[in-house]
Amino acid sequence: MRTSDTARSRPPFRQFPTALRFSVRDQTRNRLAGLLLALFVPAWYLLMDAMAAGEVLDFRLYSTGEVLSVDGGRLTLITAGLNCVTMIAGFVVFDAVRKALAFDRRLVFAGYRQATLIGAKTLAMVVVATAVALYTALAVLVFWRPSVGGWSAVLAGFTVIALTYGALGLLLGVVVKRDLEGFFLIIMGGLMDTFLQNPLGNPLADEPLLQWFPSFGPMQFAAGGAFADTALWGHLALGLLWASAFSAVGLTVFRIRTRSRNRAR
Repeated sequence: MRTSDTARSRPPFRQFPTALRFSVRDQTRNRLAGLLLALFVPAWYLLMDAMAAGEVLDFRLYSTGEVLSVDGGRLTLITAGLNCVTMIAGFVVFDAVRKALAFDRRLVFAGYRQATLIGAKTLAMVVVATAVALYTALAVLVFWRPSVGGWSAVLAGFTVIALTYGALGLLLGVVVKRDLEGFFLIIMGGLMDTFLQNPLGNPLADEPLLQWFPSFGPMQFAAGGAFADTALWGHLALGLLWASAFSAVGLTVFRIRTRSRNRAR
């Protein structure tokens, strides 16, 4: 009881560094995710580039209506990067949040404010997602050298989709009951989401239905910046809207599941 009272009496700015340290530690000690990031990303790029390099594809920018004739290998590198980011960012956050949920309940019982834990988890997710996106975007340069503006657009698209699937991983981490369910939803959801955006693998990639997929906005922004020197900020904001929605639902469920029973009574 004394420990609980002592922790509760601490101001938020003293609780936050400890909570953030726990969250970052949980989300960065996943060795499998580290191996996937270091080895799978370049291997996946190499395979996709070998299969699609040199093939000319038509890609439509929905906001302008412009149809671009682009190198299929380069466009496929963007969709391959989006695919890698969705799986790794979602997997890392899901695994960390799910395993730490019981510990987070104990922290609340010991006096930590839920708002502090929510802020720490959100910031840790942003840091991890941004790091995954940055590494994935840098790996693109081994196979393709776009302009600085084009590469920045690719990085921005990767970052937004990483935030989106990181937020989805957080949501699944506090909702699903078993690891297998979460992994399946993240992997299959990311594969279907990003695969359908590439006209090389999906002849129906220009269908309006795809505008309702989370990767649509980041894909349009990355492709528009890389191939048409067009900054489609509205589409990037659309991706951030998906990330915000997943985060809001996930953090609300987290708050419910970590409530202190003593306080409720």
